[in-house]
Amino acid sequence: MSLTLAEARERAATVSDVGYAIDLDLSDPRTHFRSRTTVRFTCSAPATFLELTAAEDLTVTLDGEPAGATYDGRRLELRGLTGSHVLVVEARLPYVTDGEGLHRMVDPADGRTYLGAYLGLDVAQRVFCCFDQNDLKAPIALSVTADPAWTVLANGRTVVDGAAEAGGRGRWEFAPTPPIPVALACVVAGPWTSVRWEHAGLPFGWHARASLAAELERDAEELREVTEACFDHYARIFTEPYPFDSFDQVFVPGLNWGAQEQPGCVIYRDELLPAGRLPDDVRLLRGSIVAHEMAHMWFGDLVTMTWWEDSWLQESFADYLGYRVAADAAGYTAALLGHEAGRKPGAYDADERRSTHAVAARPEDVPDVAAAATIFDAISYAKGSSALRQLVTWLGDDTFLRGVNTYLTRHRFRNATLADFVTALDEASDRDVRTWVELWLQSTGFDTLRMTRDGDVPVLHRDGTRPHRVRLTAYDDRLAAVASRMVDVADEPVPLPHLAGRVVVPNSHGETFARIELDGPSWDALAAGLGRVEDDLTRAVLWTMLFDRVHTRHLTPTEFITLLERHLPAERSSTLVAAVLTRTLARVLPLRVPTSEAAGVVARVAGACAAGLGGASSPDLALAFADGYARTAPDAGLLLRWVESGLVGDLPLTPGLRWRTVRRLAGLGAVDADAVEAERVRRPGSDAELGAGAALAARPTPEAKAAAWAAASAPDVGNRTVTALLDGLWSAEQAELVAPYVDRYLREAPAWAARGHGFAQVVGQARPTLLLTDAQRALLHERLAGDLPTVLRRQWSDWADDLG
Repeated sequence: MSLTLAEARERAATVSDVGYAIDLDLSDPRTHFRSRTTVRFTCSAPATFLELTAAEDLTVTLDGEPAGATYDGRRLELRGLTGSHVLVVEARLPYVTDGEGLHRMVDPADGRTYLGAYLGLDVAQRVFCCFDQNDLKAPIALSVTADPAWTVLANGRTVVDGAAEAGGRGRWEFAPTPPIPVALACVVAGPWTSVRWEHAGLPFGWHARASLAAELERDAEELREVTEACFDHYARIFTEPYPFDSFDQVFVPGLNWGAQEQPGCVIYRDELLPAGRLPDDVRLLRGSIVAHEMAHMWFGDLVTMTWWEDSWLQESFADYLGYRVAADAAGYTAALLGHEAGRKPGAYDADERRSTHAVAARPEDVPDVAAAATIFDAISYAKGSSALRQLVTWLGDDTFLRGVNTYLTRHRFRNATLADFVTALDEASDRDVRTWVELWLQSTGFDTLRMTRDGDVPVLHRDGTRPHRVRLTAYDDRLAAVASRMVDVADEPVPLPHLAGRVVVPNSHGETFARIELDGPSWDALAAGLGRVEDDLTRAVLWTMLFDRVHTRHLTPTEFITLLERHLPAERSSTLVAAVLTRTLARVLPLRVPTSEAAGVVARVAGACAAGLGGASSPDLALAFADGYARTAPDAGLLLRWVESGLVGDLPLTPGLRWRTVRRLAGLGAVDADAVEAERVRRPGSDAELGAGAALAARPTPEAKAAAWAAASAPDVGNRTVTALLDGLWSAEQAELVAPYVDRYLREAPAWAARGHGFAQVVGQARPTLLLTDAQRALLHERLAGDLPTVLRRQWSDWADDLG
C-alpha cells in the first residue's frame, strides 16, 4: 500500500533528526544487489515504520541488537522505541527493467551494463530502507562497491574514487548531502563516457553511455554552454547560492520521465542525445529541460513541498523558469514556442476532464502517494507554468523575484506549503496576491477570451472569473502586424476603437491560460491566411485554437485536415511542424476520425508533409516534414529510395528517421522480417532493438501482431520495449487486424500496471491509437467500473473523457 496523508503526518510528528548512511554493493550486476542502510533517528512514539520493498535475506538490528521487527514485503514495523536510535538494515534487492528502482540495462551496442537508481514516488524504498516521505528530509552519505573500471556518480562530491583501486571490486564514497528527501537520492554506475570541467568553483560533468560517445562529443560544447549560462543566471536572480557541492548531468537509459532533478546529479532520458543530426525541436526541448531541472535545485531540492498537493511548488516553477531561463540566459529564444505548441494544448485538454484538479490542490485531494502519482500531469506542469507566467505579467518581475527569494531563504533545506509561498509573495507586493492565488491556483477550469464586433470595432470579452493581462495583436488585410499592446480584461468588455476594421488576435503571445475565440471576420482571415502571420508564437497560439475547435467539435476532422493541408506546407518553424503533426496523429486521428476514414486522413497528412518537404527552406524544416511523411506515407516508393540511398534529398537520413521509415515500410507490407533484421544488425544498439521491435509489430499480418503481443505482455518486459512494441502494433489503418488486441489490452493491462506507478503510466500511455468502436468503449467503461491500479485508472478515465 502507498503511504497515506494521515500516516505521513503522524510519522512526521513523531520522527525527527533523521540521517542515512547507505552502502550499496553493485559488484554483481546480474539480478540482485545488496543494500545496507544505517538510519539514525529520534522517535517520540513507541512504534513507527520504515519502507523497504521486495527485500530478501533481510537482517535488522536496532541499537546494536537484533530488532523484533515485523516485515510484510513493503513495511518494516519497529516497536519498543524511546528517544534516539540507530537502525541497521541489510537486504538483497532485485534490479529492475521498468525504471522504478535500481534500473539495469545491457547496451545492445556493446554488451556493457549500466545501473541507475531512478527514484521518486514510492521508489526510494526499492533501493534502501527509509522513511519514504518528503517532510523527513535527511543528510545522505552514500558508498558504493562496483566494478573499478566503471564510473559511479551520486548526489555528493566523490571523496573516495573506486576507479583508482586494483582488483575486481572498487569502492566509491561520496560526501554527505545536506538534508534532502529520500526520493531525490541518486546513484548511477557503469562505463560512462564523460566530459568534465570546473565552473564557479565547482566540479561539473556531462555523462552518457560509452556507445553514445560520438553524440556526447558532438554536443559537448553546447551542453557546457547551456549549463554555465543557466547556472550563472540563477546565481543572479536567486539570493540563495547553489546549495550542493557538485553538478553532474547524466543521459541514462530507461528513465520513465524526461528528466529528474536529483540534487547535484540530474538524470535525463538518453533519447535527448539522439544519433545523427540533432533536430531543432529536440535542441529547444533539451535546453528548456536543462534549465527546468536546474531550477529544481532551488524549487524542490533546497525547499521541498511538505505533501504532494503542492507538487506545483516544484513543477510549475521549474517549468516556468525552464522556458524563461533557456531563452533569457542560454540563447534558446524559441524555447517558449515549444511550450505553447507542444505542452500547453495538453493542459487545456486536462482541465476539461473529470480528473482535473486545482494547480494548488487541497491535501485531502491527494490522500496517498498513489494518488500523488496522478497529479504530475499537464495541470501541475503546463497549466501551472502558464499561471505563473500570467502572475509575473500581472505582478511585475521585480516583485515576483523578491517574493521568491524571501520564500527560498526562509525555508532553505526545509519543507514548505502554498501558504508559505503566498505569505512571502504577499510581503513583497501591495497587490491582492491572496485573491489572485485563490482564483488562479485554487480553482479548476479556464476562462474564454472572446472577440466580437460592435460595427467595425473589435471588443474583447472575458467569459469567466479571473483577471487577465494579455497582448492583443492587430493585422491588416494581408495579415501583417500593425499594432500590438497589453490589455487588462476582467468583468467589463474592452472596446478597441483604434483597431476598427482590423483582424485581432487576443493572447497573441500566450501570456495567459485561456481559450480564445475570434470574431467572424478575424476567423475568416486567419483560416485563409494563417501561414502569413509572421510571428511564430502567434501561429502557435492559433494552431492551438484550431486543435481546441476539433476537441470541442466546432471543427470536424475533415475541416481541420483541410486547414492543415492549406497552412502546414508553408510553416516556417520546424518546432511548430513537429508539434502540429504529433498532435494531429496522436489526438485528432485516434479520438475523432472513424477507422473507416483513417487511411484517407493519413494520406492527406502525408500529402501536406510532401508539399512542405518540397519547399522546405532549411535542413531542420526538411527533416521535420520528412519525419511526418515517414509516419504517414501511403505508398512505399519514396521511402524505399530514402533507405536505399541513406538520404532525404541531399540530407543524411538520421538513424531515428531511418527507423521510422523502416517501420512505415513494414506497416505497408513493403519489407519483411528479414529486411528488418538486416537493418537491425546494420548499426546495433538500443535504438536498433526498439526500432526493429516496432517495425516487426507494425507488419499487417496476424502472426506479426500475435508475436508483438506475446513480447509486450512478458512479465519482465522493459519499459522502453513495451512502448516500442505497442506503438508498432496499433494502427488506425489496421483496425480490424488489431481489434482483438484492443480487447486484450483492456483486459490484461491492469495486471501489467501493478508493477509500479511509473510502469502503470507507461502502460496507460501505450493505449490503442485508433477510435474505439461502441463495443470497445463499453468494455473501457466496464473496466473503469472495476478495480484498477490508481495511475492506470487515471490514464483510462482521461482516455474515456477525450473520446467524449
